[in-house]
Amino acid sequence: MHFIAWLLAGLIAGWLTGKIMKGAGYGFFVDILLGIAGAFVGGMLLGLIDGVIPVIFGPAAAAVAPLIVVILILLIRPTGMFGHE
Repeated sequence: MHFIAWLLAGLIAGWLTGKIMKGAGYGFFVDILLGIAGAFVGGMLLGLIDGVIPVIFGPAAAAVAPLIVVILILLIRPTGMFGHE
């Protein structure tokens, strides 16, 4: 079931990227594949953080840690982890 959710999120993200970029992306199917890959990598990263942080810092930090990671990624790489300028 989680795979279907990742697939759906990637399809929507890829399609929206193509619409927002107005054809300046890599093409319809490549944008969808990149959206799926981004959803997969982001889900794995946040899942790993959500599993490790409570063990190290306690359950209170587990609620805030994914938000801090997303904010840090957006501050460091505003175009995304694999984005282009």
